[in-house]
Amino acid sequence: MSSNSIRILAGNSHPALAKLIAKRLGTELANVTVTKYSNQETAVTIGESVRDEDVFIVQSGCGEINDHLMELLIIINACKTASARRITAVLPCFPYARQDKKDKSRAPISAKLVANMLTVAGADHVITMDLHASQIQGFFDCPVDNLYGEPSVLRYIRENVPEWKNAIIVSPDAGGAKRATSIADHLDLDFALIHKERKKANEVSRMVLVGDVKDKVAILVDDMADTCGTLGLAAKTLMDNGASAVYAIVIHGVLSGKALDVINNSMLTRVVVTNTIPHAEKKKHCPKLDTIDVSAVLAEAIRRTHNGESVSYLFGLASI
Repeated sequence: MSSNSIRILAGNSHPALAKLIAKRLGTELANVTVTKYSNQETAVTIGESVRDEDVFIVQSGCGEINDHLMELLIIINACKTASARRITAVLPCFPYARQDKKDKSRAPISAKLVANMLTVAGADHVITMDLHASQIQGFFDCPVDNLYGEPSVLRYIRENVPEWKNAIIVSPDAGGAKRATSIADHLDLDFALIHKERKKANEVSRMVLVGDVKDKVAILVDDMADTCGTLGLAAKTLMDNGASAVYAIVIHGVLSGKALDVINNSMLTRVVVTNTIPHAEKKKHCPKLDTIDVSAVLAEAIRRTHNGESVSYLFGLASI
């Protein structure tokens, strides 16, 4: 007989985070086997009944993104055909989030395509964290809860950055100014901005600092770090302008390509990322990397969704 309990399912993208979430909720991960046939087709087997249960599928947009996205779609559809009462896709890092607008002729809006695929597969609800652009929520016809890593970032700064009261919050580009000013306001600190000019994607040509960082601890804040070229150049720009130390705090640490070499050879004191994307192996090669655990925020969002409680509490400065 159905108990309409929480069932946490996980794909292969980030099993460690799924286990942390399940542990926080005092439950076990449901038995799901994801394999590939010899022709690279993805096969999913759900090893227990989910009939009339509240299903949450944890799958982050990282690593082999296309494979992991396909895994997620197939797991959602398998739960739908297995008569789950409600299916929630938990995407700590939303895939294709940077392709959210038609920035040049004939460019696809891939984030909208992903939203359509999730809805058609059978997702009734989506939980994600720090979308690259909040408007992506409007691509969905089902409810979307966009959680924020900001409370965790504020707590990390207060507890782990020496002399944080003599710090300045810096946005490495104009797009992240709103995020950086919000953090600066909550910590009662000054704010600076770096204007960057790009020749092409993932390649920054020139940086101009707006603001005074002399003899201050500069804290760079951004939503995503991919090749880390921006962070490396920003750190150099800040140190050239008299900053005493440079920290970088990023929600989604993609850290692809030569990112680890860039960080190791840069003037950054520390690069802090959340565990929305797995990076345990990368920490072995990069001593400057540090982690903020956001499993508590995701677990609490799942618990509140299941119990029909308000999730907006987590959008504020709730420190879990």
